[in-house]
Amino acid sequence: MEVNLELYLVHLHVGQWFGFNGREKTYENLVILDNQYSKPSEQECLNGIEQMKIDLAMQDLRKKRNSLLAQTDYLALSDQTMSAEMTTYRQALRDITNGLTTVEDVEAVKFPERPEA
Repeated sequence: MEVNLELYLVHLHVGQWFGFNGREKTYENLVILDNQYSKPSEQECLNGIEQMKIDLAMQDLRKKRNSLLAQTDYLALSDQTMSAEMTTYRQALRDITNGLTTVEDVEAVKFPERPEA
């Protein structure tokens, strides 16, 4: 999903509170249609768009991580003995989102290699 000004504004407030003068959906063409809201600054929009990009990238990363964890959940059952390597692997997966603050950080993540069960 491409995050852009329009998508950010849709998430900012509910309803038809904004529009654009002209065909280009740029900040310069942004018009506020509802007196209840004021026009956010261009920097607020840029920051919001960037945060949405990070949030979406993190969602994708968590989906992949959760899938990998789910593939080894059976090893955590009480009638199983999990190896130290598998315990370390699963902890590395849980920690994989720590300290990520940019889309570039998220895209640079390398998943740990799964050890033999």
